[in-house]
Amino acid sequence: MTAPVCLISGVGPGTGSALARRFAEGGYRVALLARNEERLAALEQQLPGAKAYRCDVSDPAQIEAVASAVERDLGNPAVVVHNAVGGAFGTFREIDPQILNRNFQVNTMGLLYLARRFAPAMIAAGKGAMVATGNTSALRGKAGFAGFAPTKAAQRILAEAMARDLGPQGVHVAYLVIDAVIDLEWTRKRWPDRPDDFFIKPKAIADEVWHVAHQDRSAWSFNVEIRPFGEAW
Repeated sequence: MTAPVCLISGVGPGTGSALARRFAEGGYRVALLARNEERLAALEQQLPGAKAYRCDVSDPAQIEAVASAVERDLGNPAVVVHNAVGGAFGTFREIDPQILNRNFQVNTMGLLYLARRFAPAMIAAGKGAMVATGNTSALRGKAGFAGFAPTKAAQRILAEAMARDLGPQGVHVAYLVIDAVIDLEWTRKRWPDRPDDFFIKPKAIADEVWHVAHQDRSAWSFNVEIRPFGEAW
């Protein structure tokens, strides 16, 4: 039996790499998408059956080219995880409007392009899963997140529209709200005095995405929120 395929966008040093490792450990051949070719090449060597593809998900032409390459090299993805993210801090008066537009292209349009490209094969198969990783900005617009929150809120609503469309056709769409600071090198430097329990572990995020992507079809989730036990919410 041929191993299933999982495609992951935004494969960086944190959540993206953790997702790739989790699905590879689970027996998937993993298509690794990101703009950083050097990082992709290193991870490709570590994961048997994985293949790296340089891709800017805001560019539909690149999505089409990479999708065709993935189908040729690995097969049709059974799981697609949109983890690529564009972000910026600042109030609505401080941000560059072009930055907001760029983030929208990555976060929301990237999800649209991936879904439009891979959903037809999933519908034909009568199964599949698409998961978008989001954060608290998808639920509220704080003052300093004006260049980011609108794009994540739009992403969540798009995912919900997709879920209502694709669910009855056998394709599970879910949105994962990560209400936490992810444990990364740069976040540790930004919050140097915080204890380990303050951060959410990329591996724990990946485990939850794995769980959601493999839920029994009689009990599918859509909006899933995860946070450290001490997070005030």
